[in-house]
Amino acid sequence: MTSMVFAQSENYKSAIADFQMHYNAEKFDEIFNDFSPEMQQALPLEKAFEFFKGLKNRAGKIESYQFIDNQQETYATFKTTFEKMVLAVNFSLDNENRISGLFIKPYEEPKAASRNTINALQEYPEEISELIYAKTKDLPNNTQLSIAIIKNGKTTHYGVLKVNDTLKSITNHTKVFEIGSITKVFTATVLASLVIDKKINLTDTINAYYPFPFKDSITLRFKELANHTSGLPRLPENLEMSNAVNPYQNYGKTQLEAYLKNSLKISRTNRYVYSNLGAGLLGHTLGLTQHIGFRELLQKHVLDKYTMKNTFVNYQNLDDKLVQGQNPNGEPTVNWDWDVLFGAGGILSTTADLAKFAEAHFNPKDKTLALTRTPTFDINKNMKMGLGWHLVNYANGNDWIWHNGGTGGYASSITVNPTDKNAVIILSNLSAFHPKMGAVDGLCIELMQAIEKP
Repeated sequence: MTSMVFAQSENYKSAIADFQMHYNAEKFDEIFNDFSPEMQQALPLEKAFEFFKGLKNRAGKIESYQFIDNQQETYATFKTTFEKMVLAVNFSLDNENRISGLFIKPYEEPKAASRNTINALQEYPEEISELIYAKTKDLPNNTQLSIAIIKNGKTTHYGVLKVNDTLKSITNHTKVFEIGSITKVFTATVLASLVIDKKINLTDTINAYYPFPFKDSITLRFKELANHTSGLPRLPENLEMSNAVNPYQNYGKTQLEAYLKNSLKISRTNRYVYSNLGAGLLGHTLGLTQHIGFRELLQKHVLDKYTMKNTFVNYQNLDDKLVQGQNPNGEPTVNWDWDVLFGAGGILSTTADLAKFAEAHFNPKDKTLALTRTPTFDINKNMKMGLGWHLVNYANGNDWIWHNGGTGGYASSITVNPTDKNAVIILSNLSAFHPKMGAVDGLCIELMQAIEKP
C-alpha cells in the first residue's frame, strides 16, 4: 500500500534531519522512538544504543548529508558526511513516517552514465541547457518537461522533449500536465482566502461540519490539516489500492465518512507527518463550510482570481492540450481520477498558468497568499511549514517556498522566492514511480540556484 504513495521526498529529508540532530546529541532513545513497532522489535533499545554508540566512535558526528535518490519508492539514500568517513544512510519509512528500515554502509559514487543522449538544446542559454541535460539525459524517450523560469519578475519558458535519445526544444508552456501534490498549495490557498474573509478560523475544528462524532472523539483543526501536523497517516486504511494505476478513483464521500466514524486514528501529534488524507479531508471540509463542492470553491477563490484559465479539475475534454502521462517504463498510462480526496492532488495545469500564480506571490498586498507563506510549524532548522507550502531557508537569507508533486504518469516541482521575484516551475510526464523521478526536483532546485547567483 505505501509503495503507491508518490514522491514525497520531504518526508525523508525530515527524517534524516531529525536523525542527524538526535545522533549528534547522542539522544539514541529519540531515534529509537522514531522507529516503527516492527523496527523496535528487530532492533531493541539496548542494541540500538550499542549500534549508534559504536557508529559514533568509528565515524564521528554527522557534518552534512545530501539526498541522492528515492529507490522505487521503498527507501531513500543519503550521501552522509561524518567526521571520519562518508557513508550511505538508507531509510525506509512506514505509512506514519516512522523509520521501518535503516541500513548504513560505505558510500560509493554512482557510475557516470555514458553520454549516449544527444543534447540538441543549443538555442537555450548554455548554463540552462547543460543543467537540463545533466538531469534529464537518462530519462525515458518521449519524456516531456515544461519549464518556466522567472527572474526579477520576467518569465521565460523552456520546453524539452526526449525523442530518439535526443533532447530537443519544444513549445509546451500551454500544454496541460497533472500537477499532483502541488494541488495542496491551492487547497491551502482556498483555506487562507476563507480565513481572510472571516468565514472560518485556522484554529477551528472541522468536526462541527460533520453530522456524526469522529472515532474516539478525535478533533482535527484546519491549520493542522494544512501543515501536516494533524497526526493523520498518509493514506486512510480503507483506501482500496488494488487499482494501482488509478488509486483514488473509487474513494468517495461514503468511504471517507466511514473512515472518520470507524477507523480514524492519529499519532505523533504536533509533528510533521505528510498526509494525503489530511489535505484531501481539508479540501472536502472547506466545501462543506460553504455548502458547495470544493472544486467550485477552488474555481472562485483561486483560479478565477488569478486568471488561471488553463488550470483544470479533471482531464476530460482536454484533447490535444493534455500531455500523455507515462508509467515507470516510459509507456503511456491513464490519468488519475479523483473523488473526495481531490484536494490532495487532483489539479491539472500549465507552466504558463502556474507562472501567473507564482507572480501573484510577488504582490505584497495579497493578504491571502501572504498568509499561506506565514510559518506555522518548524520542521527542522532548514525548513518550516506555512499553509501548504514548505518554507526553505536558503543561504541568502530569503525563504523559498516549495512543493513538488507526482502521480502515476507525472512529476512536478515549484520553487518561488517572493522577495526577489524569482521562481522555477517544472511540469513533466515522468512517472512519480520512475527511479529517476528525483531529477525533476533536483533540476528545479539547481535552476533556482543558478538564477539566484550573485
